[in-house]
Amino acid sequence: MALVLKRIIRGYFWLFNEMKDPRSDDFYLASSPFQPIFIGVSYLYLIYKILPEFMKNRPPYKLDKILIIFNLTQVLVNAYLSFNAMLEVQTLSWSCAIIDFSDTPHNRFILRLTYVYFLTKLADLLDTVFFILRGKQNQVSFLHVYHHFGMIGLGWIGIRFVGGGHSIFLGLANTFVHSIMYFYYLLTVWKPEYKASIWWKKHITQLQLLQFIFFFFIYGQLLFKPDCQYPKIGPFIIVPQSLFMMVLFGDFYYKTYVKAQKVNK
Repeated sequence: MALVLKRIIRGYFWLFNEMKDPRSDDFYLASSPFQPIFIGVSYLYLIYKILPEFMKNRPPYKLDKILIIFNLTQVLVNAYLSFNAMLEVQTLSWSCAIIDFSDTPHNRFILRLTYVYFLTKLADLLDTVFFILRGKQNQVSFLHVYHHFGMIGLGWIGIRFVGGGHSIFLGLANTFVHSIMYFYYLLTVWKPEYKASIWWKKHITQLQLLQFIFFFFIYGQLLFKPDCQYPKIGPFIIVPQSLFMMVLFGDFYYKTYVKAQKVNK
């Protein structure tokens, strides 16, 4: 037991001291793995314990002004990240885009974009908070919580280990989808009648499915390229994660748009 514990401790220091990207040491909430763990645990406790208890005897809050500001900010930030990722992708190899860890102004800029991406994943957690405060606890599904919770860790790994290279493909697709998704949310708050436009929601779900299929293949190919110097932690995490998300989103899509349509006929 002592030997196993010793190896775990040694592995921890090897991973988080020797394998980390030292350029991100000074980023807020990025210096230690215990920071995203604390955020994740606090998020779960907040949405499953504190907020449900807080809302038990209260009417739903009307948060339209806050939601307009929040959604507009998310649209602008995600669109900015998507635009810059699109510019960067034009210089990368789609089969194996290695990370340039040299401390140049351009590489620093790419790493800062990765950090902003991580911050957007933390901001995404407010979606759940807003659902509960507005009395929509039913929308706090396993898919919703799992996706937001998982992105805390994935975003943090992006800063510490894979800030650039092949990671840009993930950032490009994900920020593009989120800019569209939050634009839809913005419209439904600003003009509630847009909620009746079911085709918007349907196509956004299709976009989310397509992005995970894209992740599965763009990272899956790296598993068959032993000479590619992109860190193996990327495909080892993203490939199974993408497959699982395809199953979850596929099940949601079938129940919401296919099965429900059959029942309504």
